[in-house]
Amino acid sequence: MSDLDLGLVLQTDPPSSLLVERLVRAESQGFTHGWTFDSHLLWQEPFVLYGSVLERTSRLVVGPMVTNPATRDPSVLASMFATLDERHGPRTVCGIGRGDSALRTQGRPPATMARMEAATHLIRTLTSGGTTDDGLSLPWVAPSATPVPVWMAGYGPKALALAGRVADGFVLQLADPYLVRWTLDAVRAAALDAGRDPSEITMCVAAPAYVTDGSDDGLAHARDQCRWFGGMVGNHVADLVARYGDGGAVPPELSDYIGARDGYDYAHHGRAGNASTDFVPDDVIDRFCLLGPPSVQRERLDELAGLGVGQVALYAMHDAVDATTEAYGTSVIG
Repeated sequence: MSDLDLGLVLQTDPPSSLLVERLVRAESQGFTHGWTFDSHLLWQEPFVLYGSVLERTSRLVVGPMVTNPATRDPSVLASMFATLDERHGPRTVCGIGRGDSALRTQGRPPATMARMEAATHLIRTLTSGGTTDDGLSLPWVAPSATPVPVWMAGYGPKALALAGRVADGFVLQLADPYLVRWTLDAVRAAALDAGRDPSEITMCVAAPAYVTDGSDDGLAHARDQCRWFGGMVGNHVADLVARYGDGGAVPPELSDYIGARDGYDYAHHGRAGNASTDFVPDDVIDRFCLLGPPSVQRERLDELAGLGVGQVALYAMHDAVDATTEAYGTSVIG
């Protein structure tokens, strides 16, 4: 398999000890990053748990996939990340987006791009011991401290342009090679326009993985367990279509499938069996997710690496969390 970093993305469901155990085990299985969702009304508080994970691991990097600058004041985020790094070394990363479930469960709209950009600069400045233009600082952070990397998630033209212009990393929440190429090309073009070296931006693909036995029945079951992901992505795509229409700004490979979408129930967000995601067809699940036996998983990982992806982060929200991560450690990356 190509040389890729691998992340494991979990939800902070109780008992919290299970999440800690799974991320500790993930490090021993070859995973480099441990990520969590960050929606405070749906799951437990992730920053409380990061310290426990870092305490029991030696190399694993942790962070939210993703937080947002509306429910989390960026100066508070900076202080939390800087505290974790002071105690455990530079082993955190700030995945950030406009906010979906964290805000919409409160009836609030996603954050603006301007707010995202300001948060990115503030977090990097404060965690490296600097002072912002309006005089904010963390005086206890050494001036030589390593700034916390900020990885920006998004799909639309403005988000891709912003990531290329200011982010340390870019997170795309789907694993369709065609759409990966389209989005990464846009991020790289924006980086070049801003006078940056695109190779300095870490490209991360995040998607559900389900390792099967290679049978048709196994694939059908994996699809049903991961159908929720197409619904989650569909929330963002619906926003893009509302903003840009059905024209060339959004590829049809990303937008066409939401035509049958009829609302969304956040009470089942990120859960297998979410009835709000029944509209997602099998071919979208196959394109967006990593499904199949180890050989098929390796082929897709190699293809993504060939496009310049530096990390693949596996969403593990289904009935085979431990079996899939173990299979990755022994048969996919092992």
